[in-house]
Amino acid sequence: MNEQAIKLFETKKVRTVWDENEEEWYFSVQDVVEILTDTVDAKDYIKKMKKRDPELNSNWGTICPLVEMVAADGRKRKVQASDIQGIFRIIQSIPSPKAEPFKQWLAMVAKERIDQLQDPELSIEQAMLDYKRLGYSDNWINQRLKSIEIRKELTDEWKKHGLQEGVQFATLTDIVTKTWSGKTTKEYKQFKGLKKESLRDNMTNKELVINMLAELSTKEISEVSNPETMAEHKNVARRGGKIAQDARLKLEAETGKKIVSPLNVKNVLQIEN
Repeated sequence: MNEQAIKLFETKKVRTVWDENEEEWYFSVQDVVEILTDTVDAKDYIKKMKKRDPELNSNWGTICPLVEMVAADGRKRKVQASDIQGIFRIIQSIPSPKAEPFKQWLAMVAKERIDQLQDPELSIEQAMLDYKRLGYSDNWINQRLKSIEIRKELTDEWKKHGLQEGVQFATLTDIVTKTWSGKTTKEYKQFKGLKKESLRDNMTNKELVINMLAELSTKEISEVSNPETMAEHKNVARRGGKIAQDARLKLEAETGKKIVSPLNVKNVLQIEN
């Protein structure tokens, strides 16, 4: 099983995948190049870098295999990625004052993973530190970590029924989200003015709670109804989402306030500041 994760170098996000078979982190080459060079066109920079470094170019396919990661649109696609040794080689071809700090960060990431395998609670502590570094409140962080736990329970339930990560997970997630919020994941992100950013990382506390109810309900219904076909799973997703939709509408009627909000984390932090 490969584990997707977002790592933070300073405040910049790096997409990563942990390969359990090889026991190695793989890092998105594009994300690394963007951080080290501050370029707006990482693909063009990589092309020029390979031209000026023939040895790197000749071994590029070996150093940078295609690895499935989450793309800007939230779907999984194969992107060029490299393990720590390969990233070190790429750094040699990038004149950047961030090179040494980035190498130290890579070494720290590797050590953290070993420590976390021995003590899983460290993974939660690291996630809290990352969110704090980005300016999130303690209350929001607690909600977000709980939402991660509930999401994993739902995806574990889907895996148990033989569903595949990628298109099938995205389809069911869209149904759950559309049912309770009235928007697909893509529409929701556009409503919040997001591009590459995570939708859940930009939800308010109330949005997180209603979304958690939708995913928890979907998981619970799936456990008792045991859907077998994709059509049956879609039906379960709608039923789970409907429970959260009813709760959202009831709360909105009682308070006169909309739950689905255009606010994103940048807006919130600006307001707080």
